[in-house]
Amino acid sequence: MRFLTRLCALMLIVCAVAFSGTAGAQDYPARAITIVVPFPAGGSADTLARLLSARLSEKFGKPVIVDNKPGVGGNIGSDLVAKAAPDGYTLLMTPSSIAIAPHLYSRLAYDPIRDLAPVTLIGNIPMAVVVTPKFPAKSIKELIALAKAKPGEIEYASAGNGTTNHLAVEQFKQMTDINLLHVPYRGNPLAVVDVIAGRVPVFFDFVLTALPHIRDGKVRVLATTGLKRSAVLPDVPTVDESGVPGFEAGTWFGVYAPAKTPKPIVDRIDAEILAALADPGIRGRLKDLGVDIIAKGPADLGALTKSDLEKWGPIVKKAGVKLD
Repeated sequence: MRFLTRLCALMLIVCAVAFSGTAGAQDYPARAITIVVPFPAGGSADTLARLLSARLSEKFGKPVIVDNKPGVGGNIGSDLVAKAAPDGYTLLMTPSSIAIAPHLYSRLAYDPIRDLAPVTLIGNIPMAVVVTPKFPAKSIKELIALAKAKPGEIEYASAGNGTTNHLAVEQFKQMTDINLLHVPYRGNPLAVVDVIAGRVPVFFDFVLTALPHIRDGKVRVLATTGLKRSAVLPDVPTVDESGVPGFEAGTWFGVYAPAKTPKPIVDRIDAEILAALADPGIRGRLKDLGVDIIAKGPADLGALTKSDLEKWGPIVKKAGVKLD
């Protein structure tokens, strides 16, 4: 009798929890939603968040506010969302660096798999391998040959130690067995200035920021780093096509919620974001920014986060990069 009583009580609790989650989704949102961007205003993640926030505000009938919380390679803002109430009112828009951070920071305050719930995979921005116009190599094969002829002499710029474009070159070095000399800068803008001036010849820049300089002839593009050609540089081959099979690098963008956010709420947010990404106006704007739209839900974003964690671990370890 006691067993039956306890079993009935347990079933009532399970039903109550399920009902409360469904009811919460039906009432959601009842107030403003905040999308935390863990990087400064003006960057790619910030631009994407503001494009989506305007559309989501219309659909939800509630304000959707973008809040920039930069610092420690995006970890401050990500940790803030990981520790927020799991109610769907605090979201995270972040690039794929979230899947690299655990390998760079030994004292990371959150776990991207355990503490965050994947919501929507937005899209991907590949990189463009650019060189100063007077650099002798005019293709990826020629760059590799030159680097092998002059091991450790050819310099490449990055936005800083542990940044995505730094680690992309480390991946390239490991896959081609070459040695390039790293010159880290404090952000992409400073690196671009020196590449254009010819002080550092090689740079894996994001298509979004490289495109104006390519079009103006300030740098020469050798390849792009996606597995397929960039829509905004369709005549430029990929690194994979250029003799480094399987090479892929870039940055993808995803929206996350705190772990334990009710599934009906996660599904509601995902559905509205996917609807926004289907809008021709938003799609056109993202294409102009060099974003390859993916538009996939929680399962795909979760799988990509895990696969990138596995991919970057050995690369970071072999490169000897550690930020704390």
